[in-house]
Amino acid sequence: MVAPSLRLPDLDQLNAEALKALVRQTHEQLLAEHQQLQTREAEIQHLKLLILKLQRMQFGRKSEKITRQIEQLELQLEELQTQRGESSQPAEIPVRPATPVTSAKKPVRRPLPEHLPRQTKQHDPRHRACPQCGGELHRVGEDVSEMLEYVPAQFVVIRHVRPKFSCRSCEQMVQAEAPSRPIARGLAGPGLLAHVVVSKYADHLPLYRQSDIYARVGVELERSTLADWVGGVCYALGPLVEALRQYVMAAGKLHADDTPVPVLAPGLGKTKTGRLWTYVRDDRAAGDKAAPAVWFAYSPDRKGEHPQQHLSKFRGDLQADAYAGFNPLYEKGDIREVGCWAHVRRKFYDLHAAHASPIATEAIERIRQLYEIEGEIRGRPPDVRRQVRQARARPLLAALQDWLQAVLNKLSKKSDTAAAVKYALGLWPVLVRYCDDGRLEIDNNAAERALRAVAVGRKNYLFAGSDTGGERAAAIYSLLGSAKLNDLDPEAYLRQVLERIADHPINRITELLPWNLGKATEQPSPTE
Repeated sequence: MVAPSLRLPDLDQLNAEALKALVRQTHEQLLAEHQQLQTREAEIQHLKLLILKLQRMQFGRKSEKITRQIEQLELQLEELQTQRGESSQPAEIPVRPATPVTSAKKPVRRPLPEHLPRQTKQHDPRHRACPQCGGELHRVGEDVSEMLEYVPAQFVVIRHVRPKFSCRSCEQMVQAEAPSRPIARGLAGPGLLAHVVVSKYADHLPLYRQSDIYARVGVELERSTLADWVGGVCYALGPLVEALRQYVMAAGKLHADDTPVPVLAPGLGKTKTGRLWTYVRDDRAAGDKAAPAVWFAYSPDRKGEHPQQHLSKFRGDLQADAYAGFNPLYEKGDIREVGCWAHVRRKFYDLHAAHASPIATEAIERIRQLYEIEGEIRGRPPDVRRQVRQARARPLLAALQDWLQAVLNKLSKKSDTAAAVKYALGLWPVLVRYCDDGRLEIDNNAAERALRAVAVGRKNYLFAGSDTGGERAAAIYSLLGSAKLNDLDPEAYLRQVLERIADHPINRITELLPWNLGKATEQPSPTE
């Protein structure tokens, strides 16, 4: 049965005015229903976007389940590759197939690294004379093949012997001074200390796991002992980290970002969320020869007072996200805000991945054209970069701004697509600022790259046991991250620093910064 409100009146009985009123009423009802449908569609798309973002996050039970599924798939892939390796081994009696067999495509074998030490094993023939006629054999050449081998790490004990000498005339005793140690009265040498620290912070092996690994080779090192060593190393490296901070803050342009880190809260053993801030000095993309460096800082929360204190003496351009805590720094005029197109692109990418939005797809394509220009001018001088951007990127940006504004006028104000468009338009002056200065970058990826190592460790274990532990971690990340930026092996670099720092003059501490100490390509044995 049709509801009374939906029954169509007898049109033949209505006059002109009544018909007009009916049309207006019907039109209003259609508009209301259309708006309601748009609202529901926007809510559906918003929920899909939230689901996608949650799936990409690395916290909670769901992420643990996804991680387990990924690990299972990796094990399956590993098993398939192992089976392929077994099937590729020659049988006891090799048989040549009558017809060619198409085998699975294998990765191209790369040459073994030249810097690895070589041990030569010569295989001479069993016969000293010709097995055919007994004649004398003369060497006419050789065949050389290489095999990659692994020698397990081993502990050694370094005995420091200081002979005592006595003068027979005056009985004066003469003896060499005891060599300095990285940690006063410490048992560990520089190489072992560097290995423990790098394993914890760069390879993300907690100290209790390291203790188990060392026990397997017969060396009992309690976790408390390893923790004391880490604390002693951090104390010894304090002046060097401060010199690194001063170098970073002396730049005319910085990249800044932050990431949450789980920290053990005092009391009941629950975790809280601390914050790790990163500040990167890296102008190599603009042809600058100054050494790149990164400085990390820890804070127990994300209050704006922390970056404001970190950057209190900085003057220049700050490339960062739209975090409100930076705003007071911009208001003073000493620091100029520079936007990040990677953040803009990420918002449209999430929309595209969630429901293949045509608007998001178009936005991503337009932003891609901007990055294509950047790829062509990377490493060029600032004046050249500015000229190219003005000639090629500026017109694209102007067209993109007009397109975004036109798109926004057609979107529902509550939709996620409208939110992404408003984000870009709201930051437009700082997003296009890079076109006017060749020293600036199109995005803040330099800071995000610096935080990747932290993200890996954050997933593997609790970041720090206290706020003080967070500060220690920030100090070590600063040195290891700067070593990587300068193409140094972090462990070899840290070992060299610990070999020198106890006797190094404090007023020349900058000599131990990564780019001044030089590449540690050769790793001398502890006895050298």
